[in-house]
Amino acid sequence: MILKDILKDGAVVSGLRPTSKKQALHLISSRAANKHGLSAPALLDTILERENLGSTGVGGGVAIPHARCAGLKEISGFFFRLDNGIAFEAIDDAPVDLIFLLLAPDTEGAGHLRALAQVSRILRRPEVCQKIRNAPNEAAIMALLCDEPHSNAA
Repeated sequence: MILKDILKDGAVVSGLRPTSKKQALHLISSRAANKHGLSAPALLDTILERENLGSTGVGGGVAIPHARCAGLKEISGFFFRLDNGIAFEAIDDAPVDLIFLLLAPDTEGAGHLRALAQVSRILRRPEVCQKIRNAPNEAAIMALLCDEPHSNAA
């Protein structure tokens, strides 16, 4: 699984300015729901349900919220670069400014885990995150995410 398989046109967004974790999750779930024809409130509830199990803030300014959703046909990803860091209850208590939302059909198990592992492998690399933070636009961010070397280990 490689990210260009799950990041479709319009899946990278920069310039969002949420002031809280809840507002950020609301914004990203609305965008994802609109793209897939899902109910935005239902998707937000699903994401918050997962978040209540433990924060998806993985450290280094990165969060990877993820959920399995009824009505979704394929694994899908969305990447958001925030203009400002927000408190996200991350494991290192650092503010989060890079969010990768990963959604999978509710019947998908192994594929969801493989995609999550791939996203994590790429975004745990500080040099990649710094390049994304410095990227001039969404197309450059997409290229950085999709052109990274990929491992088939997961």
